[in-house]
Amino acid sequence: MSIDRISPDRPPAPATTVPAGLRRNRHDRLALVPDGHVDARYADLRDLRLALALTEEDAREETDLDPFDRITCRTHRRWLHQCVSSPHHAVPVSGHRWCRPCGRPLDAAVDELSGDVRFSCPRCGQTPDNRATRQLTRACTASIAAAFDRSSDRDLCA
Repeated sequence: MSIDRISPDRPPAPATTVPAGLRRNRHDRLALVPDGHVDARYADLRDLRLALALTEEDAREETDLDPFDRITCRTHRRWLHQCVSSPHHAVPVSGHRWCRPCGRPLDAAVDELSGDVRFSCPRCGQTPDNRATRQLTRACTASIAAAFDRSSDRDLCA
């Protein structure tokens, strides 16, 4: 049954309003962003590398980046290692920063000088040996490395 039969007073809507070759999807809009662009949400941040990393990870998360692989935190607008101890980063469902046997969030210890990241349960003292803890440890370690990488400062100042 066509729309013409249902409402004869209205002209039918065109099948497409824009030719197929000219349509832009979300991926096209993300691809049009120039290098070095900082999203307006992060324009007030002092650390340009952090603002660029947040902008890039937000865009990548729309396509292929796992949110738990981020090295920045969209909620706190910081490097992940700087806010991983926040209650927002304890996710019981996935096991991220969580001790399942004790049902408690893990304590986080981050040493920026040595690059060491450790998680432990305040009740049993153990570090869960699971995918989520390994993933969070890798992300925090990468966050420390990115935050203190000074080799790319020349590119940002050029």
